[in-house]
Amino acid sequence: MAKKSTISLPPASQADIAHQRLEEMIVTLQLPPGSHWSEEGLADQIGIGRTPVREAVKRLQADYLVSILPRHGLMITEISVHDQLLVIEFRRELEAFISRRAALRITTSDKELLAIAAREIDSAGVKGNLEKYLREVFNANRLIAKAAGNPYAARSISPLHALSRRFYYRYERDLQNLRAMGGLHADRARAVVEQDENLAVEKANALLDQIESYTRRIFNLSVAAV
Repeated sequence: MAKKSTISLPPASQADIAHQRLEEMIVTLQLPPGSHWSEEGLADQIGIGRTPVREAVKRLQADYLVSILPRHGLMITEISVHDQLLVIEFRRELEAFISRRAALRITTSDKELLAIAAREIDSAGVKGNLEKYLREVFNANRLIAKAAGNPYAARSISPLHALSRRFYYRYERDLQNLRAMGGLHADRARAVVEQDENLAVEKANALLDQIESYTRRIFNLSVAAV
């Protein structure tokens, strides 16, 4: 068996905290797509100084969640079904790689945390708690990416996860499939915990199949509405 990863997450800086808070507000549409903001306005929203907010905004721009408007602040990016299909295309390849590596390298302590996250995802799906579901999916995805031991892969997939969570938050009430999605996320997490690399890839592919299916369903609904 491959040597387990000993990579740990660094302590969160003010910029990290600002990024996480702003990302959550964007994902949950508290900062609506197409809305315009200043750095000062965002700093007031989250109660953190402008310097870390400025750093966070640069990261959010790299994550395709905000667009910088020179001398006019910034804009929260719009949600696009076409763009989401491109996200899924790339995410599918990364999820398979990360899931396999995580199953090989996950530490005992991270297995315990990921098992808890899987239970919480299942619970949130059954109870229909969308906000808790998204938080626990974020937690599980972060643990799996960390366990894979490849910071380049983790950095590449993080914005894809954020864009996917925002898309799902926007359309979940149309889809009404939170329980099923919770089960798929939890199954992938449990396969990683069990250190079954082939099963982890299989469950990751099943998850992405469902994500692509509901995204195409939304696309078809939007075309029919025109």
